[in-house]
Amino acid sequence: MDVESLLPRVIKPARYTDGEWNAVHKDAAGVRARFALVYPDSYELGMSHLGLHILYHILNSHPDFLAERAFAPWPDMERQLRDRGIPLTSLESQSPLREFDAVGITLPYELTYTNILNVLDLAGIPLRSADRGPEDPLVIGGGPGAVNPEPMADFFDAILVGEGEDAILEIAEAVVLRDREAALARLAEISGVYVPAQYHASFDGPGPRGSVAPRNGAPAQIVRRFISDLDEAPFPTRQIVPFVDTVYSRVTLEIMRGCARGCRFCQAGTAYRPRRERSVETLLRQAEEAVAATGYDEISLLAFTSVDHRDIESLVSELVERFGSRGVGVALPSLRADAFSVALANKIQQVRKSGLTFAPEAATPRLRRAIRKQLTEDDLFAAADAAFSSGWTRLKLYFMIGLPTEREEDVEAIGDLVQRLVAFGRGVLGSRAGRLRIGVSVTSFVPKPHTPFQWMGQEDRDSLAHKQRLLQRSLRGRAIKLSWADPDVSALEAAISRGDRRVGRAIERAWGLGAVFDAWGEHFDFVQWQQAFRDADLQLEDYANSHLDFSDALPWGHIACSLDNDALREEAERALSQGEA
Repeated sequence: MDVESLLPRVIKPARYTDGEWNAVHKDAAGVRARFALVYPDSYELGMSHLGLHILYHILNSHPDFLAERAFAPWPDMERQLRDRGIPLTSLESQSPLREFDAVGITLPYELTYTNILNVLDLAGIPLRSADRGPEDPLVIGGGPGAVNPEPMADFFDAILVGEGEDAILEIAEAVVLRDREAALARLAEISGVYVPAQYHASFDGPGPRGSVAPRNGAPAQIVRRFISDLDEAPFPTRQIVPFVDTVYSRVTLEIMRGCARGCRFCQAGTAYRPRRERSVETLLRQAEEAVAATGYDEISLLAFTSVDHRDIESLVSELVERFGSRGVGVALPSLRADAFSVALANKIQQVRKSGLTFAPEAATPRLRRAIRKQLTEDDLFAAADAAFSSGWTRLKLYFMIGLPTEREEDVEAIGDLVQRLVAFGRGVLGSRAGRLRIGVSVTSFVPKPHTPFQWMGQEDRDSLAHKQRLLQRSLRGRAIKLSWADPDVSALEAAISRGDRRVGRAIERAWGLGAVFDAWGEHFDFVQWQQAFRDADLQLEDYANSHLDFSDALPWGHIACSLDNDALREEAERALSQGEA
């Protein structure tokens, strides 16, 4: 029995089939190494992840290498596989993952980590690196989570810190050696590659206090890899077109990488420095190739803040002029809260004005200064004025609660600010005021490694729940829709984000208790996770809520991103000073 025979028994069988437009098929006999690239979540999310497409493109463009895809099977398919003893396979050739030379797994988000263990188990690959033998594939990680690899260190043979396109072919040459020990030795010599077995983790008490030291001449620090020139970086214009709707069914053009704004809570802002841009000429060429190769009717301009690209006006104008008459739209998924952003949005959405999204994060000037959010209330109202005057009737606003130095009046100010925006919008819209809708999304602050707030503990769950109740009382009205993050989910994210190697025991135990697809609300079970931490002789709160001293050794201290701890500490001290003003 094979996977194809199971398709009538599961929802969305196209998640597990092959043959999408632009998928690559290569003869395994003609290559030196085979890679299975795994995104540890549903097919719909994985196929919307640009990093997967980039690595797939680079490896398959090389005559010596082959790459195929795999995703975390949904629970219905997992049951079918386990009941019938069928191993997890790749999409392209339906080959068992354990037969590949290397299995590359993305670390996209802390709540996908149990999925990684589930994928390994379903593939018949021992969970822990120490238990793998000569016949097992190398398990190599990378992605956003690699900036603190310690919670998953025991489960990976090697982890790349930084941008994959800068190192993937060097990694592939190491995999070609096939001998496990020789390959690991070669991987350890590659800049940016962390081989956890060559390091010893020590702990200085409960929570994230400890360090990681090299053994046998391994480098003391792993320095993040990054591409210096995006115009020269390989980019997939023949992007795979799935048979089912994915999160983003459109051409994705990465117009820039990194961010110069320096928000103190933002890990991506430090992990992806420096800011780099693709030229308009390169982007127009890539757009032409991608639209021709996929048939998509929308081009999304990917960046932390798209309008920060120095030539964004000319880029948008050229794209609209070239593609508008062909029925191909342009999307700006990330905007600043200012009138300039609204003007650009007007240019690309002449027909349908669905909504605009802004992220004030905090509602008082003092707290915005503390988090280094470069936005004023005047900016926000100017953007709203431009939007409402141009016919937009929907705004979405992102705020955060539990930020360092936050006071209760800062939370109350969110309700006041939104209610004033509603009144302002009704005044501008006049007869169309009944169509006004403002969505308010509130997340809880999660302290992240390599940010100025890495030393700050998260507020406890009861305090965050109290603040959410304050917002529920103040954000009422037909024009307002409030959504928020579950404090339990935020607590787990914080605990794993700041985790050391001991937290891997809790992750493995949670998986053993049945935790899977924890990022999906219907599957998340916080009681299960609390039990897992207790069984691992740990306290989740020690990792999520502990305030650390600036002198404490940090479990991720051996990973070097763009700013060292001295620079981060200076920013943290400025934040505390500005927050107390």
